[in-house]
Amino acid sequence: MTSLIDVIFLLLLFFMLSSTFSRFGEVELSTASAGSAGSSDVERSFLQLGEETLRVNGQDVGLTGLPERFADMSPEADRLQVIVSMADDVTAQRLTDLLVVLRGIDRLSISVLGS
Repeated sequence: MTSLIDVIFLLLLFFMLSSTFSRFGEVELSTASAGSAGSSDVERSFLQLGEETLRVNGQDVGLTGLPERFADMSPEADRLQVIVSMADDVTAQRLTDLLVVLRGIDRLSISVLGS
C-alpha cells in the first residue's frame, strides 16, 4: 500500500511538469544602429527620457500626453521613427512604462539608443 506522502509528491510532480508558463507581457525593443540615409516617407522624432522628465524634440511632454503629441503625424508618412535616449538615472520600469505607451500608437518604429 502507498503512503499518502508518496501520492502527494506524485501529484505535485505531475502538476509541475504538465503546467505551462506564459509570458505576461512583452515589449518589442530594437537598438538604433547606423543605416542608410533613409527614405522621405519616414518622419523622425527624438525622445529624451529622464527619471522625472520626458522631452520630445526638445519640448517637455507628460507620459500621458504622448499619444496626442504624435497624433499630428502627417498622413503621407508611412511611419514615424522615434529614437529614445535615456539618462543615466532612468529605471527599467520607467523605460517599460514609456514603451508600453508608445506601443499603443499606430505607425511608430521605436529605437532605443544604447549607452
